[in-house]
Amino acid sequence: MNIFIKRHGAHAGKWIYEGYKNAWEKLGFKVKFYNEIISLKNENIKNSYIMAIDHDILGSPEIEILDKSKKAFLFVQSDCIPPPWGNHPNWKTRCDKYLIEQINETNIQTWTFLKTEKYFKSWKNIIYMPLAYDNISYKTILDKNYNFDICFVGGWANNGFDEKRKIMLEVFSYFKNTNLKCGFFINKNCSHEQECKIISNSQICLNIHDAYQRELGLDTNERTFKCLGLNGALISDDVECLKELFPSLLMYSNSEQIIEKVYFHLNENKLKEIKEENKKNINDFHTYVKRVESFISG
Repeated sequence: MNIFIKRHGAHAGKWIYEGYKNAWEKLGFKVKFYNEIISLKNENIKNSYIMAIDHDILGSPEIEILDKSKKAFLFVQSDCIPPPWGNHPNWKTRCDKYLIEQINETNIQTWTFLKTEKYFKSWKNIIYMPLAYDNISYKTILDKNYNFDICFVGGWANNGFDEKRKIMLEVFSYFKNTNLKCGFFINKNCSHEQECKIISNSQICLNIHDAYQRELGLDTNERTFKCLGLNGALISDDVECLKELFPSLLMYSNSEQIIEKVYFHLNENKLKEIKEENKKNINDFHTYVKRVESFISG
């Protein structure tokens, strides 16, 4: 099987696709990154009309022909996310109609981490594979200097409408008049090691989703999994797909509930046991390796 993974150089996308790369390689598969997929009309190349193109540091293109007769694994974007998001270029699929038709005729297995096929009307044979925990790259690092009551590591994550900033500022405003030791690191370019230390050593982790995730409820963020994997105690805003993935997860449906939920967790006598149970659940069922193993077997 040919494994092609979209190259993503920054932010959560980098770690998401690195996580899948690590998983496939751990299971013995060879993985190639690509920058774009294009169609190739060449009658001299039988059954090979799809190309993955990558570029090295000098900008020279490296072309890989995807044989229609062989299986491949390819992430695809929705072609009809509802407005307002679907109206913005950031949300539109990079594949034109002809290319989608070509891919649909191949053995390429297309997949998405959105829970429904409703917004992939042009694609065939698409499967749902939610994000997961990269337990290969992320490791617990104990350091008492990072012992916060509650932590959050992330960025404004402008998806084209700059919706996340407003949501985050509202959430953080509720912590101003508390005595909580907050480790909130926004756009601080924390190193991977620092991120692991902050999450590992804090009492609780905080999760905040984007507006489209809150409204559509189809996917959760990478933070969900790495917080549960490294820490085990997470308070998240209410996103529909989380209820199925983690039925016992402590959630808030409006920002006014956050502080109440935080103190509830901090005063929980069994917080240590909750953390260990959640860590075990993540490692048993929700790593990228487990996702790929499930895909291969089923």
